[in-house]
Amino acid sequence: MPDYVLLTQAAREAVAQACSVCRQVQAALGEVRAIAKDDKSPVTVADFASQAIVAHTLAGALGGTTGRGGGGLGGLSLVAEEDSGFLRDDAHRPHLEATLSAVRGVWPECDEAQLLEAIDLGAGESHPAGFWTLDPIDGTKGFLRGQQYAVSLAYVEHGQPVIGVLGCPNLAADFNTPMDEPDDIGSMYFCIRGDGLWEIALDDALGDATQIKRLDHERGQPITVCSSVEKAHSSVSDMDRILAHIGEPSERIRLDSQAKYAVVARGQADAYLRLPTRKDYVERIWDHAGGSLIASEAGCFVTDIFGHALDFAHGRGLEKNTGVVCAPPRVHGLLLGAIEALGIGR
Repeated sequence: MPDYVLLTQAAREAVAQACSVCRQVQAALGEVRAIAKDDKSPVTVADFASQAIVAHTLAGALGGTTGRGGGGLGGLSLVAEEDSGFLRDDAHRPHLEATLSAVRGVWPECDEAQLLEAIDLGAGESHPAGFWTLDPIDGTKGFLRGQQYAVSLAYVEHGQPVIGVLGCPNLAADFNTPMDEPDDIGSMYFCIRGDGLWEIALDDALGDATQIKRLDHERGQPITVCSSVEKAHSSVSDMDRILAHIGEPSERIRLDSQAKYAVVARGQADAYLRLPTRKDYVERIWDHAGGSLIASEAGCFVTDIFGHALDFAHGRGLEKNTGVVCAPPRVHGLLLGAIEALGIGR
């Protein structure tokens, strides 16, 4: 059996380093755009840099290597969103140079070959015995707006996440801070299945953390629902129908990324729904593995819209699931009952 404490420590370090790189890129959006001559180039650069840093840091902590003749992550596999094909194209040389510059902020000796090899460690397979899955930047448009995004890393065994680490560089610990206002400190959430959820300031990500557990929702209080800033990510009309059917007061918090899972887990909101916008859409495992475990360890229920547990054992997609419902027990039951009564997804 793996040493989950060791793996979690390595994951915390990797996510913290990746968040540091992402912050550097986000603070220099204009400069990166000027170098790459592409409005979306900062998030492209940050995506690649974040993935390279996570792979390199995990490999160093777990006995693997990156660089020429690299041996991977100490025998473990990484399933991630990016590959280096884009950066290897000569037409994207400015993106490669900007990514390398960003990575050297925390990995000074990195060269082009090591960078590209580290990124391609994310082409691993989802082995039942255990693998990592990473979203190097979840919430790309939030990143470009200077708002909420997340670096999400999870370790999965036999189809279920057992370690989750979520770095939220712009998420303030203070609930009164507006979601569209970036925080100077940021927040990190991490957990081992069965050991509860832990919260720590991102600028002290390897220090002593505080355990948090949310209370169930009380009848009569408004149901606060996390809603994406980007409306195309989830069916807004179905969400409106569900809340109308429940018939209790409701409020909305709008933010991007898996930070929604953290906001529900810590009690700032009562629900996160991912409602399909088309029948053939399949969620990616890296979009939910870390966040779903974090919410579960805080005391929330996380299922698909039919009440089935999320199954991460089918490659890179949640092929056996439709949508996501994350909420504390009372609200979760109300949401599933409304979805069934309205025939949503059937």
